[in-house]
Amino acid sequence: MKLKGHLSLLGANACWGLMAPVAKLVMAAGVITPLILADFRMLGAAALFWILSFFGKQERVPWPDLLRLAGAGMLGILFNQGCYIFGVGYTSPGEASIITTTMPMWVMLLARIIWRTPITPLKALGIALGAAGAVMLVYSSTGSGERGGNPVVGDLLVLTAQLSYALYLTLYKNFLQKYTLVTMMKWMFTFAALAIAPFAMSSLAAMEWSLVTPAMAAGAAYVVVFGTFVAYIFMMTGQKLLPPTVVGIYNYFQPIVASCVGLWLGLDVFTATKAFAVLFIFAGVYLVTTATRKN
Repeated sequence: MKLKGHLSLLGANACWGLMAPVAKLVMAAGVITPLILADFRMLGAAALFWILSFFGKQERVPWPDLLRLAGAGMLGILFNQGCYIFGVGYTSPGEASIITTTMPMWVMLLARIIWRTPITPLKALGIALGAAGAVMLVYSSTGSGERGGNPVVGDLLVLTAQLSYALYLTLYKNFLQKYTLVTMMKWMFTFAALAIAPFAMSSLAAMEWSLVTPAMAAGAAYVVVFGTFVAYIFMMTGQKLLPPTVVGIYNYFQPIVASCVGLWLGLDVFTATKAFAVLFIFAGVYLVTTATRKN
């Protein structure tokens, strides 16, 4: 079961590792705005999870738990994914990737404040090693992309996304066990979609649909299906099986995925720095997993 959790987290972060460059390409022409892309993600994933729910166990969710799921949808989806998409639109994918490395640190601090989870030297060392490796990997990349129109605002939005998701992982770590993955996801995405829909209506109405190219449509489809629907299935599976700190440390695999794509497309070259960075990341994951298991 633990192996299933680790493989699920690897799958989720592999999907998300491509999110920054794909989303940047989709929004580059200005036809699909960050607000529209975020709306596509939430509405599309909500529809897919509702369809999937008809083929599985039907669970009744009382109103108090629906309110909790609404809060989870705001923290884990609306603020996290909405702020991230907007942030990437204003900054560069490279800077966004660096900021995502702060999420495990926020999880560790919030778990200490809320659940009194001890911050052991081994766990702190693992997170520090992982963060160092992720930053080295991003800075050694030659294809991180151009800066956006307002990098300060973009960086702050991406940071807000990481804080929001860290708070979600910490606050809802016990509640996640109460319902099936599909039940949790369909309601969380429904509430997130309802919250963003009023703000996106005018943008959707004004959008020049005839200007959407096949490449843009394919990129948007990736964002909805793999970057959201599939990734959240993997992530929720991992969340149910592993502690929040271990879930957070897997965030460091996203720069590895982005770097591998750059190498595959010939936009980057493999160097000794990258090799050390990957070793740091794997060492960090191992140390955090070991420290959590001992606790």
